[in-house]
Amino acid sequence: MSFDADLADLPEPMRWREWMGRVAAAIFSARDPVPRETLARLVGQGCNLDDLLTDIVDELRGRPYDIVVVAGGWQFRTRPRFAGAIRVAGSGVPRDGGAPELTPTELLALTAIAYLQPATRAELSRLAGREIIRDVIGRLKRLDLIDGALRAPEPGAPFAYVTTRKFLEAFGLASLRELPDIERLEDEGLLQRPGTDGDLDGILGLCDEERETDEDAADFADGDGYQSADC
Repeated sequence: MSFDADLADLPEPMRWREWMGRVAAAIFSARDPVPRETLARLVGQGCNLDDLLTDIVDELRGRPYDIVVVAGGWQFRTRPRFAGAIRVAGSGVPRDGGAPELTPTELLALTAIAYLQPATRAELSRLAGREIIRDVIGRLKRLDLIDGALRAPEPGAPFAYVTTRKFLEAFGLASLRELPDIERLEDEGLLQRPGTDGDLDGILGLCDEERETDEDAADFADGDGYQSADC
């Protein structure tokens, strides 16, 4: 059967409601975030998709779930305040979603990769002040939070690690541009400083002058460079 995206035979109000239903149904039924280009195929050329999504979001206000932008696509997510109820209903069994539990060393390594990517294990070890063992990298790869398909242009051509689309999904980020400041992570107790007297910004190479270029760096990571999460 042919798919009628334009719905030209319907009155405008009915057409808009039908488009809203199609887009919401597609997002609801998808396991992964649905990219914009997929949603655009469900509506007519005269449809302003941004306005349509805004209307869907407005309609969901007060509901225990919402549609959010994650990893470059749209996805249904329950609101954080209902996490306890979901755990009780699921007998405490975690679902395959959300941020996994990480050790301080794993979180430090993942944070460094997110901000410095592509980064080699030797670079991560220098940052931590101790060796980042292969088991740490291996677990982050098994969780599909990082990818090591790249080779660094240096002697020995070691693997250079980057974050993945799953990393963005797990931490609820639309893109790397939404990475929080290091100070915010520390204030919220989500990141422990390594055993050093220097501040973490300095360790990561984010001096005052370089902080001004963070957005440009994120733009590169989201483009055609090494970053694999938004390709």
